[in-house]
Amino acid sequence: MPGANLGPYSDGIEAAGLIFLSGRVGLDDDGALVRGGIGPQTKRAIRNAEAVLQSQGLSLADVVKCTVYLAAMDDFAAMNAAYIEAFGDLRPARTALAAAGLPLGAVVEVDMIACARSEKGEAASVGGPESDG
Repeated sequence: MPGANLGPYSDGIEAAGLIFLSGRVGLDDDGALVRGGIGPQTKRAIRNAEAVLQSQGLSLADVVKCTVYLAAMDDFAAMNAAYIEAFGDLRPARTALAAAGLPLGAVVEVDMIACARSEKGEAASVGGPESDG
């Protein structure tokens, strides 16, 4: 899987038909954080995770769970807008929480779990945007 890791870990691991992606921050192709704050960093973090998925023949449509770590919960609305722009109508399960001290001073980090493709088809969502859970 592609990417320059900041430590001794894999971009992702496949187990039991799932791909567990390590967290991604909004690094550009030169390894620097993109400028502009939460929106651009969120979009780039998702794009960086998407590159790992694509290296395995997958896409954001295969993502079943995301965890979004924010340096400040005050950035939730702006992160959410960038997240919606990146994912479109896709609605994987998601958790968003505040976490102090993200790598390289990033304001957001995103990790994902994707379902590896099989003859059985794509994973189905449980509930929807209107559900309480």
